[in-house]
Amino acid sequence: MSSSSHVTERAEATFDDENLMANAGLALVGVLVLRLGLERLINDTVKLTGRVGGALPGRKLLTLVHTLMVGGTHIAHADILRAGATAKVVPHRVMAPSTIGTFLRAFTFGHLRQLDVVSGEALRRAWAMGAGPGDEPVVFDIDSTICEVHGYQKQGASFGYTKVRGYHPLLATRADTGEVVHARQRKGAANTARGAKRFVEELIPRVRRAGATGKIIVRADSGFWANKTIATLERLGVGYTIAVRSGHKAIQTVIATIDEDAWIDIVYPDGGAAQVADIDYRGRRLVVRRTRILGAQAQLFDTWRHHAFLTDQTGDVVTVDAFHRAHATVELAIKDLKAGAGAIHMPSGHFCANGAWLAAAVLAHNLFRWTNLLGHVSNPDRLVVARTLLVRLLAIPARLVHPAGRPTLRMPARWPWATTFTTALDSLRALPTAPL
Repeated sequence: MSSSSHVTERAEATFDDENLMANAGLALVGVLVLRLGLERLINDTVKLTGRVGGALPGRKLLTLVHTLMVGGTHIAHADILRAGATAKVVPHRVMAPSTIGTFLRAFTFGHLRQLDVVSGEALRRAWAMGAGPGDEPVVFDIDSTICEVHGYQKQGASFGYTKVRGYHPLLATRADTGEVVHARQRKGAANTARGAKRFVEELIPRVRRAGATGKIIVRADSGFWANKTIATLERLGVGYTIAVRSGHKAIQTVIATIDEDAWIDIVYPDGGAAQVADIDYRGRRLVVRRTRILGAQAQLFDTWRHHAFLTDQTGDVVTVDAFHRAHATVELAIKDLKAGAGAIHMPSGHFCANGAWLAAAVLAHNLFRWTNLLGHVSNPDRLVVARTLLVRLLAIPARLVHPAGRPTLRMPARWPWATTFTTALDSLRALPTAPL
């Protein structure tokens, strides 16, 4: 028997070290939370005064946010932050799970709108520190997703077009970083386009206030195709590419008029062919991509499948088509919001409580992004998912000691990302504190 297996077979387990912590990397996030002034921002903005559980909302919401960032998916997981000395690297008092539950149930729709203000102001502060696009062009992808729930006591949850029981929130993400810049909780039965115009009217001023002074382009799939939405984008001076339903009779009629010589071949996966062309549709540019499978897997009849979108972009048709197809990356950000920041689970039976949970998940998701960007953790051109940052930088075991009276985190020797951690910590500590 090897020495390692000998230890595995015979070692006893005790849980009695008051100076040990499992997620010492929360110190990184804690520094950023302090620099952003989030606890005071939440306390000053979210007014739950007079409601049971409504006092000092900052520490309660941030307890939930930090819980989500270390992999928690249920309210009870907040106790992770109270184990050992973990609470000492969190920049606020850690609240009990029962307190968090009472706090979430205190929310009404009006309070959710106050959380929107918190989200927008946090975005502005983070972008002012260097995470923003400045005067560079920036692309935002709008999409919806299904947050599945189980049980029949979930207020507002229902079956939508996907035949999955849950909620159907609207989300807007920044294409180059994956940040969720705006979110809106909706009932499960909500149509994809429900509230899209109002969502856009809130999104653009929000990112402008946050510091996006350059050109803005919005991408969306066919669920958001509506003349009112396009007119709103044009009124706000925003570029767009919005997919249309190719089965729509008027769209089919226009596509049929495209001359065969107008189609341009583009690269397509092995076993298929694809071409693109453009044509005018009611005064707007309609870009059409047609595809078909070749070879042994080809369909019985040699027909094309069409995918079309409306746009105001003026580049060549191949480039514009490739740009629009990149909208699919929004799914990666949404997946990370769910799997990495806790939006995969909506714990409460109250609709507004689950709306607050979504807002906390969005804040956790963005803190991952800002830690990466402002801490210079990785190449800014690479999207790093939350799970990677959790494993490398947050879920680090450590013991808190005080040699010569100086608090020190004793972390494992030969940690593969030790230099990355210390570089990020120094970078975040060097950030100026946001004005309150």
